[in-house]
Amino acid sequence: MKVFYSELHLLHQPQAFLKAGRPAPNPETAARASTIAQALVAGGFELTAPMDRGLEPMLSVHDAGLVRFLETGHRAWSQLPGAGPEIVPNVHPGTRFRHRPDSIVGQAGFYTQDTACPIGAGTWDAVLGATHCAVDAALCVIDGASAAYALCRPPGHHASREQAGGFCYLNNAAIAAQALRSRFDRVAILDVDVHHGNGTQDIFYARGDVFFASIHGDPSRFYPFFSGTAAERGEGEGSDCNLNVPFPLGSGDAEVTLALGSALAGLREYAPQALVVSLGFDAHEKDPHGAHKVTTRCFTAMADAIASLGLPTVLVQEGGYMHDELGALARDFLRRFDGPN
Repeated sequence: MKVFYSELHLLHQPQAFLKAGRPAPNPETAARASTIAQALVAGGFELTAPMDRGLEPMLSVHDAGLVRFLETGHRAWSQLPGAGPEIVPNVHPGTRFRHRPDSIVGQAGFYTQDTACPIGAGTWDAVLGATHCAVDAALCVIDGASAAYALCRPPGHHASREQAGGFCYLNNAAIAAQALRSRFDRVAILDVDVHHGNGTQDIFYARGDVFFASIHGDPSRFYPFFSGTAAERGEGEGSDCNLNVPFPLGSGDAEVTLALGSALAGLREYAPQALVVSLGFDAHEKDPHGAHKVTTRCFTAMADAIASLGLPTVLVQEGGYMHDELGALARDFLRRFDGPN
């Protein structure tokens, strides 16, 4: 399996994170991707640096204003008197207020869903590297590979068309799916991260050419809180092309296996020609950020079930936070597809 990895992610070193109203160390660290990369190399996988694919792939699914803000915002922020080292918003508009302000302070709230996307001096370059990985993995599959993996950091599935959120700046999985559409008429995205892929849902909610299925912790008590219910089924041409399968907070293997079965049934009914997997490991019992109890054995079975679909597959890394099994989880999951080259 071809693995795409950009060391540009090391330039993104987020500091600020609020947890229950208190500053806390940001769990979205460079060590996440570095640990996975090291485990893959030790397991026989070869890492390939992606090509620079420019802005066109991200503009195919994202608002140009968001892209421009991410690219130029930190320079404007740095000119504020007494500015901190990262962009962190202190105001967000309500859903009825969509005036785009000229102030960088206002834009920080306009283009972000929450305070979990601090933007530092190296964030934009890291975001670019992640999107290039996603595009190259998709192109690899378009060229005939059965599967390819994009080791993206920062992750992407909370980023909507117009806003960053939840450690995610641009939506790598959506960018990969849109790239696959150049070759395949019907594409599906399966999100197995423990958090609902609200940004991916937002991008494809009214489209019938990309089916989105997400299994995740019940948003009634879990981030992102405001989306991810079973009642959200798509709209317009996308009616019945959106499938959310939430499971209770604290769930383990049985609940997650049941949810995955429902999602896979929905995928089979849609009959896609290619698949993107938003791959998160944060439901694992050792994950410090996920609040669930899924075992390593269950993740292996999950990989087998997804691989059994027999679809050309792009795997895009989402969540999964630092613990001693993270690298092995990723390595063993990928081996269930077609293993190292």
